[in-house]
Amino acid sequence: MSPEHIVIREAQAQDFRIVTDFVVAMARDSEDVELNREIVEAAVRTALADRSKGVYYVAEADEGLIGQSLVTTEWSDWSCCEYWWLQSVYVVPKWRRKGVFGRIYRHILDRAREASAASVRLYVHSANEPALLAYRRLGMTDCDYVVLEQKL
Repeated sequence: MSPEHIVIREAQAQDFRIVTDFVVAMARDSEDVELNREIVEAAVRTALADRSKGVYYVAEADEGLIGQSLVTTEWSDWSCCEYWWLQSVYVVPKWRRKGVFGRIYRHILDRAREASAASVRLYVHSANEPALLAYRRLGMTDCDYVVLEQKL
């Protein structure tokens, strides 16, 4: 199957198992982290039931789901609109470097423009060179912010 025959759509409640699989695989692939599957499944089900938590966009081919990204939003009082954040980006290994994420990304950009979002952002682990290269090829650029956190 070629990328031209891929459909990009919002994930539905019945997609929760594969979306959960993708989140767990993404954490393992990108940061060598093993997530608690029960917690991830609960989180995915919550988001699928409540769009205010986030929206999963999935790529679907004849064989089923082959990629995804979660979009969450952040309100900006600087620009009186939202920033869209990409999270849980994942493409099945045999579909990588075939334009799948590019299709998901362009679909999300179109939705963000329709919603008058300020920008689309993401954070990526600094050692994840393949992801950094993929995002830069799509036109994303490094920004002036450094992400800091305090774990609770």
